[in-house]
Amino acid sequence: MTALDLVRELPDIEVLRTRCRAMAALEIVLNEDPAARYFGFDPDWTPERALAWMANGSGDEYSIVFQEAGVFVRGFDHESAMSPCLNDDGELWPGLVDDLPTDFHDLVEEPAFSVDDVLAATVVVWRRWNGTRWQTGELVFPAGDDPDGARWLFQVVVTEGPNGYHEFAQDYYQRKLDYRAVREVWLGGPVTEALTRRLAPEADWARVRDEVAALGYPLG
Repeated sequence: MTALDLVRELPDIEVLRTRCRAMAALEIVLNEDPAARYFGFDPDWTPERALAWMANGSGDEYSIVFQEAGVFVRGFDHESAMSPCLNDDGELWPGLVDDLPTDFHDLVEEPAFSVDDVLAATVVVWRRWNGTRWQTGELVFPAGDDPDGARWLFQVVVTEGPNGYHEFAQDYYQRKLDYRAVREVWLGGPVTEALTRRLAPEADWARVRDEVAALGYPLG
């Protein structure tokens, strides 16, 4: 899988936003430590932009920026041969951002997405709000089964239904999780105190309630 496959598997923009927000709500329920969460969502990242993110704590990450013009997606697999950190010249892989619409150009220089003033990216895709499909640049990939990291970086968010997140979370948190509770949130159902107890009996409901409300996610 590469970014060329990713652009065919990503859902429509509003479905993607819904999934990202649901995963962030589930992470809030399951993990009281914001710094240790794998997925997150900030509806007020800037006055004009919302940000969904993934970070595995080992240098691999993605950012999904929602704005009026559309959506910008950046993925970074630090061990990929396409990483600017591994290139002798320290530059982005040829073609990665060459065709990026001007509405997203400033994100290429966003400090939060950069290492040594270079965009930390091995995957870049985008979609305009009035567009009919996701797009990526004209790329020639190095050899390998997942040369840019697109498969493993985005495998949870592109999976239809809650199975992808449920399997990930059980592995990451090393415990069995109530599948029906995960499914309820994945489908947009409200986070309630009862649902929270089903997923994380030890969770502080007041904390969960306040953090989930800040996402703009529904509460029961």
